[in-house]
Amino acid sequence: MVRIFDVGVAGLHRLLAHRESIEQAEVLVVVAGMDGVLPTVVGGLFSRPVIAVPTSVGYGASFGGVAALLTMLNSCATGVAVVNIDNGFGAGRLASMLNRVRPS
Repeated sequence: MVRIFDVGVAGLHRLLAHRESIEQAEVLVVVAGMDGVLPTVVGGLFSRPVIAVPTSVGYGASFGGVAALLTMLNSCATGVAVVNIDNGFGAGRLASMLNRVRPS
């Protein structure tokens, strides 16, 4: 497991700096607040399943994570699944299940 922090879309170069690590992963768990667009960007850039986790932490009109949740649910990128606000446990469990599935 590799954790990458502070790579939001406002600084896309910070995300792309970790391209090799991200491409080695089987499943990506992407936690985002504010506008919640990061999972869509990651899903568009990398051919991996993305589990999107909206976070309730934010400022402005985030409405406790509802704004990020709605954005993630409306993602147009393929392979993006969304769990509920702050449900990191559910995202981790789903990632674990996906990692166990191997084509025969």
